Amino acid sequence: MFTKFRLRSCNLEEAISMTSKYETEPKGYTMTTVMQEAARCLLCEDAPCSKACPAHTNPAKFIRSVRFRNVKGAAETIRENNALGAICARVCPTERYCESACTRAKIDGPIDIGGIQRYVTDMERKENMQILHAGKENGMNVAIIGSGPAGLQAAATLRQKGYGVDIYEKNAKAGGYLTYGIPEYRLPEAIVDYEVQRIVNLGANIKYNVAVGKDITMDDLKAKYDAVIVAIGASAAKTIPMFEHNICTESAISFLARAKENKGKLDDLPDNVLVIGGGDVAMDVVTTLKKLGVTHVTDMVYEEFSEFKASKKELEGAQKEGVTIVDGYVPTDVRQNKVTFKHRKIDSEMTITADKIILAIGQKVDADGLNIDIQHNEIPFRKVRFHTKDPKVFATGDIVDGDKTVVYAVQKGKEVAEEIDRVLGGQDND
Repeated sequence: MFTKFRLRSCNLEEAISMTSKYETEPKGYTMTTVMQEAARCLLCEDAPCSKACPAHTNPAKFIRSVRFRNVKGAAETIRENNALGAICARVCPTERYCESACTRAKIDGPIDIGGIQRYVTDMERKENMQILHAGKENGMNVAIIGSGPAGLQAAATLRQKGYGVDIYEKNAKAGGYLTYGIPEYRLPEAIVDYEVQRIVNLGANIKYNVAVGKDITMDDLKAKYDAVIVAIGASAAKTIPMFEHNICTESAISFLARAKENKGKLDDLPDNVLVIGGGDVAMDVVTTLKKLGVTHVTDMVYEEFSEFKASKKELEGAQKEGVTIVDGYVPTDVRQNKVTFKHRKIDSEMTITADKIILAIGQKVDADGLNIDIQHNEIPFRKVRFHTKDPKVFATGDIVDGDKTVVYAVQKGKEVAEEIDRVLGGQDND
């Protein structure tokens, strides 16, 4: 007999409070405070922060513009290389990239580059600045499968170069994991909608609720378009065989999607939840659970703290919320709601009982019906990066080798668009 979840009851006031914690994004800079932060910048001649950005955004340049109160100029600098600048300002692990390279870090702490970028893109949205423009039509058309960050950036770059772009999205909304995964308090839905609309305004057409391989075939796309980009991301949840038929277990992807869709109003959360996994998605899960009022949240992680894959910022946020994180353990057995773990390096074993178990051990590619070769959760490129075995089909995003962060996906989307432009002989329209 399976163990039933113990549902936690709460009054209306508590429910409103929990929901607001989930939905409320931390306040950003004001004009006064952003100027104070920008004034800390040392205005380095050969700024290391700009060299460290995966998307090739130039923080030194847009911070300089902010110091001169030229917000539109700062927005133009950001958008020059990043069509999803407002999103990246919120979810990019800047401590790994630009802020780790900041010269100011050696004095008293790095410049809050992500925070300044958020201020600029928030002002861009508030003032309805029109930064990006489509190029002169060149008569060629490209299909993009998937509307995650790589697909959206590829669409923006291609439109700027004059290509017709149709995006095929299997869901009812664009954005992929940006829409269906990242919690509201980290990335408000309104911001994703804003970024998507900007790309639609460039002339990209999004065909919703169309699953390529089911509703339309790859052969149909190859016949209709000059090139096809596969940008489906890694959208399916990985699992561990022992948990597959466990009624107490849910995937991180499923949980986060439900929380986002219901704006944090979930009525099936017990008092005690066990999370397995140590990446950024796991941190999203445990922090969301605490914001939704779960009393006891324990996160068991394969990596030791020195090996953690999660953003330092997100890890610290989870710890501040009161999440118990235990490092260096792997699950060896599960019996309904009881999981036994063994330490990777020392002779230590523990059994944890929880009312609910959430697996956050990574994602895998679901490429059914696309007729593309997937090995080790990626496309094995034979020649030039982004090319598949079919000369008309390209791939980008998380199914391409390299970092799996949003900012890297943006760069890969830009690069695949540039490669298609090179192959098709199109011209860059300034």
